[in-house]
Amino acid sequence: MSHVLVPLAQGCEELEAITITDLLVRAGIKVTTCGLDDQPVKASRGTTIIPDTSIEKILDTTFDLIVLPGGLPGADHLRDNKYVQSLIKKQVSANRYMAAICAAPKALAEAGALSDKKATSFPGVLAALHDNSITITDNAVEIDGNIVTSRSAGTAMDFALTLIELLSGKEKREEINLQLAR
Repeated sequence: MSHVLVPLAQGCEELEAITITDLLVRAGIKVTTCGLDDQPVKASRGTTIIPDTSIEKILDTTFDLIVLPGGLPGADHLRDNKYVQSLIKKQVSANRYMAAICAAPKALAEAGALSDKKATSFPGVLAALHDNSITITDNAVEIDGNIVTSRSAGTAMDFALTLIELLSGKEKREEINLQLAR
């Protein structure tokens, strides 16, 4: 069974965090959420989310995929957190999947994970970095090797379904998509 980590920062976009977590669990994937500290997370629209654990407790765990929800200031907290940066670098160097949505691709860029890659984000987020090594697209979901990025809360379902397909196959993606359409 695949194991996925979803780090939750204060000010994350709750729709993205919950959609990603919900759909992956529906697909039978083990999901662990972690806070950047041991406090409940107050998301960008005021929803309180209780993470499963804190980031310091999972640093030595291997994950098949790490997914960063966006939102502000959540994405900035992910970008600035030394543990998140360490996990991104470790994940990328091990050639395991790394994903980010909305403003969170800036955390991937900070770790150097988007150099010479195609990526998408909330409009303007990656362009503001002035990093010419990143090829910015306006696709809803962009896959370049083991890096997956997506644009915004409006693309969260397609993003999560894409992650399911990468981890569990096209049939599982279609099964979950059909469940949601009923």
